[in-house]
Amino acid sequence: MGPAPRRSPLLPRLLILLLALAGSIAVAPAPVAAALPPWHGGVSTWRPDVFTTQGTWLWCTAADVQIIRNMTYRLADHSRSNQQRYYDYMRTQNRYRLPASDGVDPQGWAAGPRNWVDKRYQPVSHTSFDSALRSAVRSLRRTSRPVGLLVARGGHAWVLNGFTATADPAVTDSFIVTSVNVTGPLWGLQSRTWGYDMRPNTRLPPAQLRTFWTPWHYAPIRMTWEGRIVQVQAVPG
Repeated sequence: MGPAPRRSPLLPRLLILLLALAGSIAVAPAPVAAALPPWHGGVSTWRPDVFTTQGTWLWCTAADVQIIRNMTYRLADHSRSNQQRYYDYMRTQNRYRLPASDGVDPQGWAAGPRNWVDKRYQPVSHTSFDSALRSAVRSLRRTSRPVGLLVARGGHAWVLNGFTATADPAVTDSFIVTSVNVTGPLWGLQSRTWGYDMRPNTRLPPAQLRTFWTPWHYAPIRMTWEGRIVQVQAVPG
């Protein structure tokens, strides 16, 4: 039997050091959701420099992505090249194969703001106007992200960039929407006398919005959104 092995003086010191390090490592706290801004009877994301006219008769959704991005990140981008980039990308993301003359479907449009603004953007649809409007203002209030509206039975796209209500949609279901502010990108391209789109940031009562934001219908193909009120919103987490 040989001599007992010698105990290394480094081992106790190493063990003490490891225990000390372990005790000093704190578990990172869970992320805290950003507090909602104070409620003042409504929400607005409008600024005078955010509006841009669509570059062609087909680019309403692309111009809306540009407007939404301007509102969200305090930009003033009005470049035709970016509209072209948004439009070309969204065409590749369509759910249905559409001829070039028919542009972008709701799935394709949602891919635009999801890629360039906020990953929470999704197409959302409802069977009733009232449910759709309540969902839209709740999204705008909770996320501070403008909402895209498929108006004219899906033939055109607007931005819902503000509203007023009797109570805060973020904290109660007992609210009534009293007005909305909408922006249509045809302003500046169409005739201002007979055009469809009103001056940017126009305030409308819900009853008037209902005449524009009508159920989806695309005659050549029966799509999944047929007969529903369609919007593109940042879905609150």
